[in-house]
Amino acid sequence: MSTIKPTVAIIGRPNVGKSTLFNRLVGERQAIVEDLPGTTRDRLYGDTDWNGVEFSIIDTGGLQDERDFDALAPREIAVRTRNQAEIAIAEADVILFVVDGKEGVTSSDHDVAELVRRSGKPVVLGVNKAENEARREAAVEFYELGIGEPIAFSALHGTGTGDLLDAIVRQLPRREEVEEPDYPSFAIVGRPNVGKSALLNALLGQERTIVSEVAGTTRDAIDSIVTWDDTQVRLIDTAGIRRRGRIDVGVEKHSVLRSMRAIDRADVALVVLDAAEGFTAQDAHIAGYVIEAGKGIVFVVNKWDLVEKNSNTMNEFREEAARTFQFAPFAPMVFVSALTGQRVETIKQTAMRVYREAHKRISTGEINRILRDAVTRHPPPSRPSRWLKFYYATQADVAPPRFVFFCNDPEAVHFSYQRYLENVLRERMGFEGTPIILQFRGRRAPERDR
Repeated sequence: MSTIKPTVAIIGRPNVGKSTLFNRLVGERQAIVEDLPGTTRDRLYGDTDWNGVEFSIIDTGGLQDERDFDALAPREIAVRTRNQAEIAIAEADVILFVVDGKEGVTSSDHDVAELVRRSGKPVVLGVNKAENEARREAAVEFYELGIGEPIAFSALHGTGTGDLLDAIVRQLPRREEVEEPDYPSFAIVGRPNVGKSALLNALLGQERTIVSEVAGTTRDAIDSIVTWDDTQVRLIDTAGIRRRGRIDVGVEKHSVLRSMRAIDRADVALVVLDAAEGFTAQDAHIAGYVIEAGKGIVFVVNKWDLVEKNSNTMNEFREEAARTFQFAPFAPMVFVSALTGQRVETIKQTAMRVYREAHKRISTGEINRILRDAVTRHPPPSRPSRWLKFYYATQADVAPPRFVFFCNDPEAVHFSYQRYLENVLRERMGFEGTPIILQFRGRRAPERDR
């Protein structure tokens, strides 16, 4: 049993230290922190606790006045960032309004104060960057915002955060205990601007992340919980992954690392491809990382509505995919349009099917029947001085499925025979969309075989 956690949204204008505070409160470097206004654009979620009280935190992008829009925060992005912050306010039980004690009260602070007042939600006012006594004393000027008592703290150094957390916990509602399930997790990954965020929004049925034609709009990996056919699942949207030589320092570097970590904590990766551009070496690199991580994989060919088609177009794409992703012939491929919603439901069905295949267990008896049939049909090549003999096999793990084969000479099992055994297992048992691991171990033969 666990408690449904209340939610706190961190709100404020750009560059006041919201993400630094978020990272300190959740205890890990989850939000991107740069000395650059507008670095955080989407909502980012994390969990923390204080004095035994657990709650979730939403980090949001900085709210800007239209007069402050510039090249670093184009009008479209700034407007959508504001929309995301307003959604976070609507979701929250308590609003943590963060201001900059170094710069003092600004007109933008007054604008944000008006926004949080209109929400009718409990508000805690935190004055960040109060690293010295002078700034802590000057924090009283923020009373003019009409929000309540300003609490001076430093997110960078951690001073005063205890008082801030005390104030937050006092405002949190009490929640009943419920059972919290372990959600199947699906990471949406791919090169920049292939339509990952649009796909997430189509899967959710709402604008959960900012969608824009500007490549690299999504910089944080973002989790959403949604119900698919009575099953709650976790969707993880990520920043686009570029070739190593194309990764800029700073913000984009952190985004790529986060995308890799998102794959690591997912059960299945939805690798989004751009039908209009075709398949690239970078697509293969991303898919290869998914396979190396032992995760289930589904190829999602997006923007299918932009492709001129004839009766053979889909087969031609599949043939090209077989060449580009020859290391993953077991991966299903879905042709979709996130813009029109074409075959979006098929993604859900396919992703759940791959998840179940990755968690499938085969009885030891069935595995050994498959092994005997495989060896009878195609005996293993042996060394001149010693016959290779298999004794038995068993499944040791799931996600990915791992099989252990016991034999008299593990080093004599050629990689081509390993591939043959894998193909036989897939032919008989499926395992669509998931890598499988075959391990070979030595063991003395039973007495009757000596």
